[in-house]
Amino acid sequence: MKNYIKALFIILISISIAGCQETATVDIDEAAQLITQQSLLSHIEILSSDEFEGRAPASRGEELTINYLVNELEQIGIAPGMPDGSYIQEFPLLGQQVDGSTASFTIYKNGNQVQNLSFGSDFMAWPANEAEQVSISNADLIYVGYGIQAPEFDWDDYKDVDVSGKVLVYKNSDPSHDPDIFEGDARLYYGRWSYKFEKAEEMGALGAIIIHTTPTAGYGWSVVESSWGRERFALKSGDSGNGTKPEFNAWFTEDNSATLFEAAGLDLHEMLEAAADRDFRPVQLDGVTLNVSLTASYSDMSSRNVIGKLEGRDRDLQDQYLIFSAHHDHLGIAPEPVNGDSIFNGAWDNASGTASVLEVAKALKEVEDQLRRSVLFMFVGAEEMGLLGSLYWSQNPTVHPGKVTANINLDSMQIFGETNDIVLVGYNRNTLTDVFRTHAAAAGRVVAPDPQPQQGFFYRSDHFSYARIGIPAIYPNYGNDYIGKPENWVAVTDSVRTANYHALSDEINEYWDMAGMEADVRLILKAAFDVINRDEMMEWVPGDEFEAIRQQSLGEL
Repeated sequence: MKNYIKALFIILISISIAGCQETATVDIDEAAQLITQQSLLSHIEILSSDEFEGRAPASRGEELTINYLVNELEQIGIAPGMPDGSYIQEFPLLGQQVDGSTASFTIYKNGNQVQNLSFGSDFMAWPANEAEQVSISNADLIYVGYGIQAPEFDWDDYKDVDVSGKVLVYKNSDPSHDPDIFEGDARLYYGRWSYKFEKAEEMGALGAIIIHTTPTAGYGWSVVESSWGRERFALKSGDSGNGTKPEFNAWFTEDNSATLFEAAGLDLHEMLEAAADRDFRPVQLDGVTLNVSLTASYSDMSSRNVIGKLEGRDRDLQDQYLIFSAHHDHLGIAPEPVNGDSIFNGAWDNASGTASVLEVAKALKEVEDQLRRSVLFMFVGAEEMGLLGSLYWSQNPTVHPGKVTANINLDSMQIFGETNDIVLVGYNRNTLTDVFRTHAAAAGRVVAPDPQPQQGFFYRSDHFSYARIGIPAIYPNYGNDYIGKPENWVAVTDSVRTANYHALSDEINEYWDMAGMEADVRLILKAAFDVINRDEMMEWVPGDEFEAIRQQSLGEL
């Protein structure tokens, strides 16, 4: 009997211990330890392998990528994030290829030909309304300076001038002469080429031309020629030839822009200088007209976003969301091999960000009982084509933007070792900066602003798609204060990044040191956990360009 009681006691104790182990709470620090150099690298090795063929949209590589992401989410235990119970949000794409051999722009002065421009070397242009043919004669031109309307800065380049039906000529970038407006040297969205083209549509323009100079663009003409000379892609709108958009968009070289202004008796550089004045008014290029002929062919295709969901446990906050995003696509297969290699593997850009979001999802799953808000993990497609997957979600959101506390976007992570700092693209633009600053300090690190604000990186990755519909967004980026590396390591890594950016050589190589990525992703995880569980939602700082749309979005609720 005594042996029986002793055995029963041991069994009961064992059951009790097992029960305690099952209900033991994992804290966020323990969950962070699950994110390791090897766990991150294992995803990158698969996604950037030759088997995945560069992960181009609408390709076999994308199919493999989608399957991999869905399988990983299922294995982690992340639920489908689409309202229909699936992981997939499909979106239509339209490919456009301009026939450069027949494209022509001809400048006239009082009916006499001044110059016939060559596609590629003199100008780049494309139909803006999905038309197969653009044929324009005797179009009038108006120079509109920066072409900006920014009431918060008391700035209006159009004044009361009716520019509808005209070809608008734009200076690139935004005013940088005054630190009190347009954030001084930093480039806001007002300075992006996409803003100019969007504004031309809003103003009812016939067409839009951006004057290229290397200082205002931040890159040489060769980048314009190579970027816009290949097949370009957009979300399919169905607006083909219906007159709701300008007939064409274009870039002109600096020399040919000078010729255009000279024909009107104006000096290009004087006009570029004049645009910096708040009192600038549009300038008609008197007597100058433009003939335009463009032919384009089109292809229909589609790409996909993958969305997973982890539900919050607070009844009052679980219908609010934090969005993690990373683009899963890259450039696919090159038309011609280089040294026997034709696959754009995209290990850094952006297998690294995709791996990071998967690992964050795994860690948050471990602490799901402690999450007050819900989390959406978005792996978006066609980023390399112009942020198209995230743009599509912003136009067709699966949850109301006013219910999203923030977006944390991961793109091209730190792969060259640990740093004392972590850079935030979007530094001090919203309250996410304060959260990151707190957790960086706890880790003995510092948060640094974007070292190149004039390049406008805030508008060049997927977080911008969320920001433009009001969602406070941040883009954690790699730091430069390396730990335990040679003194010239920043110069070395900058050189390697430049050589590998959108190149066939973007592969795992001897320079990679995953310790920095591990540290950054763990820090990002802890900051996100804080954001998920705070009483308050994240906010834009007063006066930010996205504050008004945020207030509108919240008001709709």
